[in-house]
Formats: sequence, structure tokens, C-alpha cells
Amino acid sequence: MLIGSIGVGKTHLAVGMIQALIKNKGVPCLFCDYRELLKEIQNSYNPAVQATELEILRPVLETEVLVLDELGAVKSSEWVWDTVSYILNSRYNEQKTTIITTNFPDAPSAAAQREQSRIEGKPREEEYARNATRDETLGDRITDRMRSRLLDMCRVRTMKGPDFRTLPKKQRLSGCPFWPGC
Repeated sequence: MLIGSIGVGKTHLAVGMIQALIKNKGVPCLFCDYRELLKEIQNSYNPAVQATELEILRPVLETEVLVLDELGAVKSSEWVWDTVSYILNSRYNEQKTTIITTNFPDAPSAAAQREQSRIEGKPREEEYARNATRDETLGDRITDRMRSRLLDMCRVRTMKGPDFRTLPKKQRLSGCPFWPGC
């Protein structure tokens, strides 16, 4: 699971990994944008659409290596939770590799953090102040339960750096987003 802010190269790295696996090892790989996949599945419920949910999910479930890009880009609803947990659990049980990218920090949800503070006996005022200024986390976006599953099935790598897309063009063309002349 590649975690980091926007523009640090998570998707670029994930695509590079599957390109190398396809080219050098002949491993079947598939790239899926999280939002687009969910929209395709939702659209399959439309009677006018020819594709079924199973037809859409089959390649996602069967490919040897899946990149699931932008996990958490859609807030969890019961349907989203069920669909994504089905995909991840199926791949986990079949011992298939899943590369996940997300912009959200790897931390529990606000509710889980409040509960932990309550258990630790921290003052409520301290917890309210912390929650007022905190960013949304992976736990907030995909639920603590799914985050726990991912932590069990993934090695987490946090990528840091500036947003490559906002750097001056000369620096971007040099191939190194982090400092001039590297």
C-alpha cells in the first residue's frame, strides 16, 4: 500500500511495477481506478447496460496483480464497503497481489481515536481540539475495519515529497522532482 500526498508519485510507481511485471515476467496485471471501478459496478445495475457486476468484477478478482488506485477517493457507504471488502477479501484469500495507492494518512477514524482517548482517560477538550484540526484519515474514508484488513495484508510504504505537478517545468523535465540537478 503506497500512501502519500497528492503528486508524490504513488500511481507512477504502481504503474511502473506492473509494467515491469508484464514486460519482464509475463505476469497478468490490471490497473483499476477506485472511483471508476465503483461507477462501472453501479452502472451494471442499470437494465439498459449489457455488462453484469460479475463480468466487471471477474478480471479484477482473477488477475494475478491488481493496482487499486486512489483507495478512499469515494466515501464509504454500506454498498461501497461491501463491494470493496468483497474484492479485497477475495484477492487476499486467493493470495493474489494487490497494490493499493491512497492520498489519506494511515490512521484510525475520528471515532476510533475518540474511543481510544476515552479509554486512556484523556480530557474531552483535548480530544475536541485535536479532532477540529485533523485531516481525514484512511480509517475515516474506508472504515477502521477495512483499514485493519489492509494493514494485515499489505506492506505500507509512505511516500513523501512535493507535488511533482506543481514544480517548475525545468525541474520536472530533469526527471527528479525533489531537488535541482539530482
